[in-house]
Amino acid sequence: MTMRTTAVATATAALTLLAAWAGTHSATAAPAAPAPKTANTPTAPTAPKTPKAAGTCAVLAPGASAVAEKAVAAACEQIGVWYTWGGGHGPQPGPTYGQVDPSDPDSAHDPERLGFDCSGLVRYAYARAAGGDPLTGNAHHQFHSPRVQQRFTAAQATGPLLPGDLLAWGSGSIHHIAIYLGAGKMVEARESGTRITVSDVRLDGDYAGAVRIAPPTAAPGTFSTWGTDVWTHREPSTTSPRVHKFPGPTMVRIECQKHAEPVTAEGYTNDAWSYLPEYGAWITNIYIKGAAWLDGVRTCP
Repeated sequence: MTMRTTAVATATAALTLLAAWAGTHSATAAPAAPAPKTANTPTAPTAPKTPKAAGTCAVLAPGASAVAEKAVAAACEQIGVWYTWGGGHGPQPGPTYGQVDPSDPDSAHDPERLGFDCSGLVRYAYARAAGGDPLTGNAHHQFHSPRVQQRFTAAQATGPLLPGDLLAWGSGSIHHIAIYLGAGKMVEARESGTRITVSDVRLDGDYAGAVRIAPPTAAPGTFSTWGTDVWTHREPSTTSPRVHKFPGPTMVRIECQKHAEPVTAEGYTNDAWSYLPEYGAWITNIYIKGAAWLDGVRTCP
């Protein structure tokens, strides 16, 4: 009798445990469906967009033109790319291998590094944004480009600046240039041994001010130089002091032209010289793309 009672009790316990397991398994496999939403069902509020952090390479302030914002975006894509002295000045905008700067031991490996110098980065960014190649030449040429729409003095600091404006450093001749992001930040290719990065704007030292680049239009009196290492002069004469050198083709604005000292170069002879107001200098028309006497340019008094 005892054995039978024990067997019945054991069977009953087993059936109870099996039923409990089945109920638990069913609850796990088929959770209750959520209640359908109705017009009166409250929804969680959408989180507001978080503004970009000031250390991010991006447009950090409103108000810039579409071209300027595209230039910022193009420059920011190059974060982490090597600075290379002379980089970015090939026949077309884009990274190139650099050169050794005799005055900077840190440039010893620049010929092995594909990248940009400061003006090479600016050239690439605005070529991507505006099309064509609007900001050729070095930092000095870009700061004095005929594409400049507005200038800002060093004393104005960053107050009136918008993303895409170009900040420049140099006393007399500009030696460094960077792209403003907003919020006191800039993106720059600074020096050999470093990579393109976001930096705080430096308003001390020889900060020279900033410029805003106009939308891509053909400015009246704008021409392109040609040739390499072409010097301008203080007067329309090769014997007058040299002023600035164009390392390659550069967009320039010509205020007027005049007949002066005949020059023979590149298989041409011409006595016409053009005055470049942004440089306060003269260049022989031999190195200006166009006719020997430029159409549409007035004669200097």
